[in-house]
Amino acid sequence: MNVLAELRDAVIAGDAEKAKELSQEAIVEGFSASQVLEEGLIGAMNIIGPRFKNNEIFIPEVLKSARAMHAGMDVIKPQIVTSDIREKGTILIGTVQGDLHDIGKNMVIMMLEGSGYKVIDLGINVATQKFVEAIEQYKPQIVGVSALLTTTMLQMKNTVATLLTLESRPKIIIGGAPVTQEFCDQIGADAYAADAASAVEIANALIASN
Repeated sequence: MNVLAELRDAVIAGDAEKAKELSQEAIVEGFSASQVLEEGLIGAMNIIGPRFKNNEIFIPEVLKSARAMHAGMDVIKPQIVTSDIREKGTILIGTVQGDLHDIGKNMVIMMLEGSGYKVIDLGINVATQKFVEAIEQYKPQIVGVSALLTTTMLQMKNTVATLLTLESRPKIIIGGAPVTQEFCDQIGADAYAADAASAVEIANALIASN
């Protein structure tokens, strides 16, 4: 088994220390940062995503794997800056104003980062204007809008309505416990993600269609 396969297994197992060591070892052995990222770190998260979606593993395991992936990422970041790695795209994500929940949002961020996206996290309780300003600043291809309370779904509707008026607007994905495909259709968002693994699949499809 080569070092990249070992790295992939370490991330799947959620062993952050081993993932860090193996990432360093891979660079020393002459693998490029791109290979370490694609074949080791992202390769592992591409296995974790479907397992999570199929209820073969659960949130604690995903969080451990995500931490291990980030430990490896920290090692190769200096090489990434100077190499030819291209991120798939930029995604902006936040929980709407009035809502202080972030566990689901953070899961989505980990899965997206694990799939090669640059993610800008606006945090919780994000006012519509803050979404607008961040879109102007970062020019993302996709915006993820989260609501975890039925009482903040109206705020989600208002935020999406504003984003739909932007001249060169990004694609809009919505999600959260009370959110449904029907609600997505009603408010005019581009897509609804039922869970973190679905969010990655939908982001890939939206990027491919651009």
